[in-house]
Amino acid sequence: MQIDPYVRIDVLSRTEQPQTCCWWAMHQDYCEEYVFEGNPPTEDKAGELLVKHLLAGERGHYGPLEHPSITFAVGWFPHSVMQQARTHRVGVSFDVQSGRYTGQRVVDVLESRRELEEVFYFRPIGTYRDRQGKAYEYDEQQRTIDRLRVLEAADSYGQLLHRGYAEEHAREMLPYCIRQHFVVTFNLRSLMHFLDLRAKRDAQYEIQVMCKLLLPHFEEWAPQIASWYETSRLHRARLAP
Repeated sequence: MQIDPYVRIDVLSRTEQPQTCCWWAMHQDYCEEYVFEGNPPTEDKAGELLVKHLLAGERGHYGPLEHPSITFAVGWFPHSVMQQARTHRVGVSFDVQSGRYTGQRVVDVLESRRELEEVFYFRPIGTYRDRQGKAYEYDEQQRTIDRLRVLEAADSYGQLLHRGYAEEHAREMLPYCIRQHFVVTFNLRSLMHFLDLRAKRDAQYEIQVMCKLLLPHFEEWAPQIASWYETSRLHRARLAP
């Protein structure tokens, strides 16, 4: 899978020791005493215990995973990714760049202050499949045509702004491939839910890229749970936890 040179995902904030946080929640479910007064295991051991007692065997008890959260800055993905991502809102919060206030970057393209592909996304050259599995080629010739058409659309947008149109009116001229930045917060359970649905092999190519960039952050944040997830669920399109 080729990764577009502009797209990126960075962590803005996160719950420290997320596996210990989940262990506290799980432990309180069956602990007679008040867990605040107890001694938790180490973070790695907490992760191992969660896998053993909560996740292995697919018992379906995912509630304790809803306590820790992680917030990402997601940059330079096309608008179509946001359209897919925002449908999964259980345990997920989004804030996305507004097309009402953020049109200057399109004008910057027209005035040669930004490169076209910094503001608009085009798939890498290669072989792709439609939703029915039929293969097709996206070649350099078609990509060049697409670039010209997008530049024409950007020019229409700029002309409308010049004539005094509001940005939210002028943006109707812009294609889906305009890049957007957004902020998204998952809890640990909703992160796996999202990956279940959008890392599968027949998901839209660009949102698979998003999932690919999310995974290293998941592995670094909650390593034992991430390892279990990648071994037992990733790419298998199972029902989300």
